[in-house]
Amino acid sequence: MLNEPKFRRYVWAPILINLLIYGFGAWAVSHYFGLAMDGLIPAWLDWLRWLLWPLFALVLFVLAFFSFTLIANLIGAPFYGVLARRVHEEITGRQPAASDASWLRELTRGVGSEAGRMAYIASRALMLLPTFLVPVLNILSSAIWLLFGAWGLALEYYAYPLELRGLSFADQRNLARRNRIDTLAFGGAVMLGLSIPILNIFIPPAAVIGATLYLNRTDERA
Repeated sequence: MLNEPKFRRYVWAPILINLLIYGFGAWAVSHYFGLAMDGLIPAWLDWLRWLLWPLFALVLFVLAFFSFTLIANLIGAPFYGVLARRVHEEITGRQPAASDASWLRELTRGVGSEAGRMAYIASRALMLLPTFLVPVLNILSSAIWLLFGAWGLALEYYAYPLELRGLSFADQRNLARRNRIDTLAFGGAVMLGLSIPILNIFIPPAAVIGATLYLNRTDERA
């Protein structure tokens, strides 16, 4: 469904905006890093550039890789809300309960909801940090963090179709808990996709579509 004309604009718009931001950011950081080296490295240490530039490129890649999803979700939030609505209308033939045609309201609501989810996930992540320090428990910390990551990603992408039903974030978490295995499986699949460079660009809109399809089919089975 990512490439269907009726959904394409909501898929490509946030991707292109994100790529432009990262492209400009990479150019700006590289430009000023080069100027800094020109001013700080004397001619007799010019050989250091051959060491510093690859290190700089590696650090830049790591930062971009780990921040891409965060920035993509903030930028894409208003687009993904509309995408979830369009997919819902396509597969059910009716508008969702909390349908809202106002783009401005969709924008502010989407960004506000995204910020709230990020605050929730960040607060729980801080609570889990000590697991790396507690003896015995630190052996299981990697598995705990993987499960937490899957849970957080599922909540992230469940939110778009569930908000169309008028469910609060607390209600969304309760629904996820009632279907804990499905929630972790969905979040784990999203996590796997996000770990693959290039493919990860398309995972956020695909996850929104997948969450919308899954939740509607769950309703049909119920």
